[in-house]
Amino acid sequence: MQLPEISRRRALAYVLVLLAVVTLAGRIALTNENTSPAAVPVKMEAAKAPARKILVHVVGRVAHPGLYSIPDGSRVNDAITRAGGPRPRAALELVNLAAPVADGQQVIVPSKKDAAQATASGPAGSLPGGRVHLSSATLEQLDELPGIGPVTAQKIIDYRTEHGAFGSVDELDAVSGIGPARLEELRDLVDL
Repeated sequence: MQLPEISRRRALAYVLVLLAVVTLAGRIALTNENTSPAAVPVKMEAAKAPARKILVHVVGRVAHPGLYSIPDGSRVNDAITRAGGPRPRAALELVNLAAPVADGQQVIVPSKKDAAQATASGPAGSLPGGRVHLSSATLEQLDELPGIGPVTAQKIIDYRTEHGAFGSVDELDAVSGIGPARLEELRDLVDL
């Protein structure tokens, strides 16, 4: 099969038309790319988890003793405030208001009368009946217990901070430095 002969002039015209078409197509493609709507930045926000609530039992010299749901991470002072605040003659000096509260903890606000009895019958800073409250006692209050020095008292506080309020007096056995014999010695001197 024989191809038709094309003159140089005609071949040059075809090439120029082809170049014009390619150039025009390229410009259209670039124009469409530049005029496309700009990407809208997507704003991603993590949904905040609802604040976890804990249940505490506030008793003693408060306006409204009872069970209260408060945010996790609250302090003893927050629990007392939620219960209507302290009543007259409340011995707040025996309560560590800055101590964190844990789910299921009982917060006891003694009266000044109970404080006087506790001072006469037990170690300083103890609760009515001479017992030290494991879930809110200060380092000084724990240090006054027999056989508990400042190092072991700090270990009790560290354990309480890591694991929450003590669920039972027997849980003291899990604290380094307190064995079965020491636990039996402390059993009647501490409370939850």
